[in-house]
Amino acid sequence: MELETTQQSPHIVIVPTPGMGHLIPLTEFAKRLTLHHNFSITFLVPTDGSPMKPQKSVLESLPKTVTSIFLPPVSFDDLPNDVKIETRISLAVTRSLPALRDSLRALAESTRLIALVVDLFGTDAFDVAKEFGMLPYIFFPTTAMALSFVFYLPVLDRSFDGEYRDLPEPVTLPGCVPFRGSDMVDPVQDRKNEAYRLTLRHSKRHSLANGILVNSFLDLEPGAFKALKEDWTGIPPVYPVGPLIQDGSARGGDGSECLKWLDKQPRGSVLFVSFGSGGTLSHDQLIELAMGLEMSGQRFLWVVRSPHECASNASYFTAQTIQDPFDFLPKGFLDRTQGLGLVVPSWAPQIQVLAHGSTGGFLTHCGWNSTLESIVHGVPFIAWPLYAEQKMNAVLLTDDLKVAWRVKVNENGIVGREAIAEYVKGLIEGEEGNSLRNKMRDLKNAATKVLSQDGSSTRSLLEVAHIWNNHI
Repeated sequence: MELETTQQSPHIVIVPTPGMGHLIPLTEFAKRLTLHHNFSITFLVPTDGSPMKPQKSVLESLPKTVTSIFLPPVSFDDLPNDVKIETRISLAVTRSLPALRDSLRALAESTRLIALVVDLFGTDAFDVAKEFGMLPYIFFPTTAMALSFVFYLPVLDRSFDGEYRDLPEPVTLPGCVPFRGSDMVDPVQDRKNEAYRLTLRHSKRHSLANGILVNSFLDLEPGAFKALKEDWTGIPPVYPVGPLIQDGSARGGDGSECLKWLDKQPRGSVLFVSFGSGGTLSHDQLIELAMGLEMSGQRFLWVVRSPHECASNASYFTAQTIQDPFDFLPKGFLDRTQGLGLVVPSWAPQIQVLAHGSTGGFLTHCGWNSTLESIVHGVPFIAWPLYAEQKMNAVLLTDDLKVAWRVKVNENGIVGREAIAEYVKGLIEGEEGNSLRNKMRDLKNAATKVLSQDGSSTRSLLEVAHIWNNHI
């Protein structure tokens, strides 16, 4: 009798792609599915030989009804050293398909497999899902605006021959603010690269999903969500289910030093500076940022990473810097800013920092997880996008929502110290900064409301849960 019950329990399989930024929202999604809708869940995790300790730590913290299996590592020995990050992410899934099939076969013996949920680079797993009668779904970890671009990319590919940064006019998608070709997502910036071919392939395969769950919410992007429902043809149903963020109790080291320091600062007086788990700056840019923070005269809490001269996403797969980042700071900087700022290497308890009353602004790379965390806690931005879809996120924050200022690079591709000092001072002390803060307060209230019992994101997820529960 017990075996029969186990076989009937509706089971969801989630396949994340490599990188903590993709895994974290999926784990929050899994929590809501299991705690609010009683699904049992298995994460089948493709691996590529990168250190998996952070991923294991996050997955082990989930409820007992959420289990995880790490698939055997795939080899990338045949790929060139300068292969783009999106190519590695995509191939990690494609090359794991035989192992994924074996794991699903084993799960099918003891559970009722209902749906396979992948993220935006995992659509090659759809064919395997069909073999087991599973419904294919996409969890889209960023904005409705970026999703609209995914559906537009095949059209753009057919209609324009050159590189998109040379488009003569900005692109305006239904319900979205216009954006330039140079602000489009990283993997489409070089059409001769394999990353472009794979991104275009996944874009076309998005229409094969039975539904797409988006980690954003109606009040944040009303125009884009309305257009996805009414103006686009031939696309699956789109469900806004965000903002799904960590609660602050999850992973990482001991952040008590940061929080004790914040306790001693005046309310709203500190700028938090962090480029996420994957973002890196060049050494010249690191120096300018340090000098700009010092020149601003404002309090700051800076998570500093060792610089990298070639890649702005150099720590994407490791989330740790190897050399001591303090070695790269300007001489005497730490002594001169003692009392005014706190500099910590590699990691800080970001959610607790953003939730702290002393934090008055966030200088960020505009990664979507960080952006949502800041919105949920009502902290306005200085937008400094680095890679992936971060430039499009910056456009949304600055031109549409008007809750951020975007940094501008000079003729050398550097954001200068004087400009940095001006942004920082304006955000923390200026009238315009106060205006951004008031707009953020409205978004913070909306973010709380959409996840309440009758909120729009709660209702959206309930609709999907209903479909899954009724799948035979």
